[in-house]
Amino acid sequence: MATSNNDMPPIPTVRYAHIVGWGMAVPDTILTNHDLEAIVETSDDWIRSRTGIKERRIAGETESTASLGLKAARKALEVADILPTAIDLIVVATSTPENIFPSTASLIQNWLGATRAGAFDLSAACSGFVYGLDMAAQAIRSGSMQVALVIGAETMTRVMDWQDRGTCILFGDGAGAVVLKASNVEGGVLSAVLRSDGSGGEMLGIPTVGSEDLYHSDFSSNGHKMHKMHMNGGEVFKFATRVIAESIQQALVKAEVGIEDLSLIVPHQANMRIIQAAARSLKVEPELFAVNLDRYGNTSAASIPIALCEAIDQKRLKSGEYAAFIGFGGGLTWASMIIKWTGAKTPDARSGINQQRRQFGYMRVRFRTQWKRLNQQISNFIDRITFRRNRIQRLRDKVDQL
Repeated sequence: MATSNNDMPPIPTVRYAHIVGWGMAVPDTILTNHDLEAIVETSDDWIRSRTGIKERRIAGETESTASLGLKAARKALEVADILPTAIDLIVVATSTPENIFPSTASLIQNWLGATRAGAFDLSAACSGFVYGLDMAAQAIRSGSMQVALVIGAETMTRVMDWQDRGTCILFGDGAGAVVLKASNVEGGVLSAVLRSDGSGGEMLGIPTVGSEDLYHSDFSSNGHKMHKMHMNGGEVFKFATRVIAESIQQALVKAEVGIEDLSLIVPHQANMRIIQAAARSLKVEPELFAVNLDRYGNTSAASIPIALCEAIDQKRLKSGEYAAFIGFGGGLTWASMIIKWTGAKTPDARSGINQQRRQFGYMRVRFRTQWKRLNQQISNFIDRITFRRNRIQRLRDKVDQL
């Protein structure tokens, strides 16, 4: 029996997750290698020759992981020309959150005025941004989300042991963000490979609340300090040089793209020697890699989006070209991704109006937050007066009963 066309199930629409906005934020304060010479036993020549780092940015007293992430997010929304109320999901990849909870993502969600968005933090160390990007892209492909904001934000200098010259010379602070948007146009995030090997967790970590280190009698002698980073640099170097090329190749196969098709590789900015080793393993020119660690150091989950923003500004990506992201870090974790670049949409006539609406929205959020705090203070004051009055009345009642 023939089936009419009206009885056929609808053909599912293929959805793609495109990067349509990007932004970065770094502190103004610069800490150079020469500055570090006054803090630990090291030298500019030693740091540059072994890592490629010349300077890094340090968050000021009024800056935090959330405030840097907020600045990057606002810039990304400006490029995308999207209102905060259109965001469905906010993911913040970070190893240095504002609190255990509430999440840094929730703080940013409130400050943006993204009233329709869910928000959560993601902990995968220096791989976190790629992890978060894949989670958001999957949500968009499934149809449950239309717009997602993915942020990598860190204040790594606040978890440094400034007596450990093996780690404090490497890290800096900053944030980067991208806006992902659903589209039926082919491109955007094509593939991702996420991996973890927890057996190597001892190589790189930050003990904090609940850490098993607290219950070890040798805690003070094993080189670990509460809330401070520890790292076995040699072992992490071996791990990174082993997984980068392998992971990128796996992501290329999943995306059905060849290494020769890549116009840009954006790696986690950890060490120049690691990037050079990856170029040799992949048999590509080092110039294919986006590198800015000489100016920012290792900003953990923020390093890939910051490097991506600068590569875009340098016009290293054109519409239709392919790029790879690769992150690796504590966990141990690593993650790679292949994207087909389409870039931001052409601004329309409403761009100016939307910009004004965003600025008005940010002002309204600040006013609403201050108003809520004032109401809370008034409420607390009234509660204290009420409690005092009730206490006095109870005392009077007791006296009357005598």
